Amino acid sequence: MSEKSAIEWTDSTWNPVTGCTKISPGCKHCYAETFAERWRGIPGHPYEQGFDLRLWPDRLMLPLTWKKPRTVFVNSMSDLFHEAVPLPFIQEVFRTMGTASWHTFQILTKRSERLAELAASLNWPPNVWMGVSIESADYQWRADHLRDLPAALRFLSLEPLLGPLSNLDLSGIHWVIVGGESGAGARPIEADWVREIRTKCYRQGVPFFFKQWGGVQKKRNGRALDGQTWDGMPKEHLLEA
Repeated sequence: MSEKSAIEWTDSTWNPVTGCTKISPGCKHCYAETFAERWRGIPGHPYEQGFDLRLWPDRLMLPLTWKKPRTVFVNSMSDLFHEAVPLPFIQEVFRTMGTASWHTFQILTKRSERLAELAASLNWPPNVWMGVSIESADYQWRADHLRDLPAALRFLSLEPLLGPLSNLDLSGIHWVIVGGESGAGARPIEADWVREIRTKCYRQGVPFFFKQWGGVQKKRNGRALDGQTWDGMPKEHLLEA
């Protein structure tokens, strides 16, 4: 959990919660569920319970033991704002992030309604980046919940992108990640969907990160778009926006 992450836009992962339940079409081929269920029933394994939701209080202080600054993706194997995660536990996660001020923490959720509901009960330190996942036009409203938050940096993960997002509103958004679905049964992504988002980001000055084309052979398909990789990351001044 403290090792270098294979996710292209972060350094490490921290999972004080594991396990989740599906909430929308983007969850259909969840990589985290596929991984966790491989270990169900193996005594002593962290995923002995498969992808059933589980809180790990003993992991709450883990980032404080990492002395070198790093970018940390919070709950790569869950959703911090899942309805089964109690508010006091979420507050403890935020307290740790505030204390570990030398790290940058990235949180993603599909449960933007609960995020908006709980936002006023949370302390939002400047080293926390908050994002929502949007897979199709039917879920663009998640960005509306995000826009109103007091997070220092707000970002969108458009992955797996399952359709065009022609009416996506990027006001109040500081970073956009786009990616196709990977693994068995991966649904296709169209280059024009990605180009349209890239153009929108360029016109509005929002950093654009293209993560992958995905597919069954993710590595072979790569992550180049129109002959180059797109690794846009938020600039430091955005943290003060």
